[in-house]
Amino acid sequence: MTDIKLGAAGASVIRANADVWLDWAARATIVVVFSAYAYANIAGLPGHFPLDDIHKGLGLAAAVANIMFVSLVASTALTRLAPIRKAKGIEPRASALLGTFLCIGLAALPRAELGPVLSALSTVLTIAGVSLSFVVLRWLGRSFSIMAEARRLVTAGPYQYVRHPLYLTEGIATLGALLRVISPWAILIFVAFAALQYRRMLNEERVLEAAFPEYRAYAARTPRVLPRI
Repeated sequence: MTDIKLGAAGASVIRANADVWLDWAARATIVVVFSAYAYANIAGLPGHFPLDDIHKGLGLAAAVANIMFVSLVASTALTRLAPIRKAKGIEPRASALLGTFLCIGLAALPRAELGPVLSALSTVLTIAGVSLSFVVLRWLGRSFSIMAEARRLVTAGPYQYVRHPLYLTEGIATLGALLRVISPWAILIFVAFAALQYRRMLNEERVLEAAFPEYRAYAARTPRVLPRI
């Protein structure tokens, strides 16, 4: 009986160590990927000069907002708390990864011929969405995760109005990117992106409800995405 107990304890320690290594491997991946994205945006800054029209000015503002947000993602990944509960299975992981990176496919599409008003609107939506994403991520702080994981329940700040404010603000930014390349393929990518984000919300809600008994009451009084007027 003692040998069985010692064996179970040893297996538990091995699993705990493996979880720690997997968590740090995930952190390192996020840091590398988003740091590279930030560097690409920084390298493209000279292309916005000289600022001889409003569209270049808006483009520069969008690039700076992107740099600030992806840099915050990278730095937050390093300081985030260890997860206390994770979603099981392949689907939550696949939805999280595809939901995070699928919208990058919009950047590979040719730009649409937009008039000055729609062109400015698309950039303004991107600036607003990315800037608000920065604010929300600051509130989320050490609870940040790409996968469906529970670290700490955040219900203050933007989270007192909707349960998933980061998905809302990222959707605004992605809508701006969609307008710049509007086409059947772009719409297909956006619809797939929205569907994956919805799956991510459901997966995260299940994990949070299992990890925090008070989450059910919070979810009952707080809308999922669109705030009450």
